[in-house]
Amino acid sequence: MTTTNDLSDMVRAATALFAQAETPAALENAKAGYLGKTGRITELMKGLRALDIEQKKTRGAAINQAKQAIERALDARRRALADAELERQLQAEALDVTLPGRRRGSGGLHPVARAWERVEQVFRSMGFDVADGPEVENDWFNFTALGNPPDHPARSMQDTFYVDMQDEAGHPYCLRTHTSPMQIRYATAHAKRHAAALARGEIPEIRVIAPGRTYRVDNDATHSPMFHQVEGLWLGADVSFADLKATYLNFCRAFFENEELILRFRPSYFPFTEPSAEIDIRFPSGPLAGRWLEVSGAGQVHPQVVRNMGLDPERFIGFAFGSGMDRLAMLRYGVSDLRLFFDGDIRFLKQFA
Repeated sequence: MTTTNDLSDMVRAATALFAQAETPAALENAKAGYLGKTGRITELMKGLRALDIEQKKTRGAAINQAKQAIERALDARRRALADAELERQLQAEALDVTLPGRRRGSGGLHPVARAWERVEQVFRSMGFDVADGPEVENDWFNFTALGNPPDHPARSMQDTFYVDMQDEAGHPYCLRTHTSPMQIRYATAHAKRHAAALARGEIPEIRVIAPGRTYRVDNDATHSPMFHQVEGLWLGADVSFADLKATYLNFCRAFFENEELILRFRPSYFPFTEPSAEIDIRFPSGPLAGRWLEVSGAGQVHPQVVRNMGLDPERFIGFAFGSGMDRLAMLRYGVSDLRLFFDGDIRFLKQFA
C-alpha cells in the first residue's frame, strides 16, 4: 500500500517533470502519466475498491490531496508556458513606441489647377469674363456651328468619344474636343441679353475665356485622352489682329513672369477662323532659351461662325484663340512628359504642394 510519504514523493516528482516540459505538448504527455486514464493517481483511485469503508475515507482523502497538488502544479506550468509564449510573440512583434506618430499630410493644388487659376487671374485682369459649359456636348456646338459640318475632313483632326444619345434636333452627343463650343453658347446668350442694344445699332463687346476639360483619342508624352484647354474670344466693332497679338503677348509675359518673352505668328488653318495662325513663344534665357515653342492656335473669327452666334459679321469682328493649359503648365514648371500630371505619383505632385 502507498503511504503518505509516497504520495508526497509522487507530487514532487510530478512537479519536477512538469517543470522540465518546454512545450504545451510535452506538458500534456507528462500529465498523462499521473492524471490520464492509466496514470498513477487513476490507478490509486481504482485500488480503493479493495479497502473497507474507513480505510477508503482516509486513503481517498490523501489521494485527493495529492491529485489536487499535482493539478495545481500542472496549471502553474501551463500558465508559465503561456506567459513565455506571449513574451516571445511580444518580442517578435514589438512596437517601438518611441517612433514619432504619423501625421496627416497637408494637401495642395494640382499643378494643372495652379496653371488654371493663373490663366483666369491674368485674363480677368485684362477685362475678360470666365465662362463654363458642358463637357458632354452636342454635335452642333462642338463641330457644325464652328465650321465643321458632318463629313467635313477637318473633323478627323479632332477624333473623339461619342455618346449614344441625341438632342431634340437629332444632333448626336460627344465628349467635347475643345472648349470652343463656349464661343457659340456665350455669344448667343450675350446676343439675347443685349437684344435691345443690338436693335438700337449698338455693339456690346464680347470678351470671354472658357477654361475646362476636353477629350480626344490621343495619348503620348505630349497628348492625353483628357486634357485642359482655355478658349478665348473677343468680338467688337473694331477688334483686330493687333489686339490679338497684344492680348496674348501680355498674357504670356504675365503667366510666365518674363517681360523679355517673344511672340510670333505662323499661318495655319482652323475651320472656325479666317485667317488663322499658330502662336509660338521663345524665352530669352533658361533651359528653353532659343527655342520656338507652340502654345496656341488663333485667328479672326469666321463670318459664318459669327452668324451662328446670332450676330451680324458686318458689325462684329474679332479673334479667338485656344491654348492647352497642360502645355502651359509643362512650360511653366519644366515638366517634360504630360503623363506625369495624371499618374497620381505623390512624389511628383508634392513638389507643387
